[in-house]
Amino acid sequence: MSTAEAVAAVLWTGVTLYAVFGGADFGSGFWALFASRDARGRRARDLVDWAIGPVWEANHVWLIFTLVTLWTAFPTAFEAVMSTLFIPLSLAALGIVLRGAGFAFHRVAARSGGRRVADVTFGIASVLTPFFMGTVVGAVASGRVPVGNAKGDAVTSWFNPLSLVLGALFVTAGVYLAAVFLVSDARRFGDTDLVGYFTRRAQVAAVLAGALAVGGIFALRADARFIYDGLTGDGLPLVLLSLVCGLAALVLLWRGARRGVRPLAVGAMAAVVWGWGVAQYPYLLPQSLTIEAGAGASETLTVVLVLFGVAVLVVLPALALLFTLDQRSLLEEELEG
Repeated sequence: MSTAEAVAAVLWTGVTLYAVFGGADFGSGFWALFASRDARGRRARDLVDWAIGPVWEANHVWLIFTLVTLWTAFPTAFEAVMSTLFIPLSLAALGIVLRGAGFAFHRVAARSGGRRVADVTFGIASVLTPFFMGTVVGAVASGRVPVGNAKGDAVTSWFNPLSLVLGALFVTAGVYLAAVFLVSDARRFGDTDLVGYFTRRAQVAAVLAGALAVGGIFALRADARFIYDGLTGDGLPLVLLSLVCGLAALVLLWRGARRGVRPLAVGAMAAVVWGWGVAQYPYLLPQSLTIEAGAGASETLTVVLVLFGVAVLVVLPALALLFTLDQRSLLEEELEG
């Protein structure tokens, strides 16, 4: 493995972590948006608030990491993606800002009307942000992002059937992950009603995600044949692993299992992301820019790898501690105290 390929693997690790944690974070906003206004709906929104409150900003670490690594290590690809896809990327960035504002203000709004506006803003932004990120992936996969500054069409590059299907798939996958996580959170609180509530929603979201994935395969075959061939070739074992993990998670949900569902759901997401990476190899931009051709100076790549090693030693333990305290309800106890 070359230095450039090692950095690409680091980059894809960041993508995977953001897909899992960021996806579940966005999906929680979906459930908060569409929860009913009755007592059970309020309890569902309260559970979402409790579950993501201490960690929702930390999840963006992986997005920042991915963008900085792409910009630093693969500037040619960064230039092409950012200039051609500035519309969906700007809309996704706006969604992140509005989502954060909505989540922050709904806690401090003095009037119920203000809280409702903040809740709706948080929920809508939680849906639109992953959708536009999915359209970006579709644009790259279909080869509509050529090398160079703003060389691709600013609209049709991301507004096409493949991108729209992948955008919907991104939303649905995050919704599924969030529901799975919230099942465990509800079980920790002993709320059997919410356990059933989110279990049913996780099952429905899983079926919808599966249907969109099938639709995405046909869209890839028609509009991104290189990726399609890779997913049905070298990436097929990871695609099958994702399918097995997803089906096993559904079985455990149906049986009401207390353990194993979350790791399997996360495994399904991570496997399909890496399957995509294998399918796209050795390209950053399919069939137009390879990893080696798009890499920056060797000294820069070495520094990126060193800094990644430092992050593994410093940042990952801190994040692990944060999530551990959150899962054990210790952060919420401190806030209440």
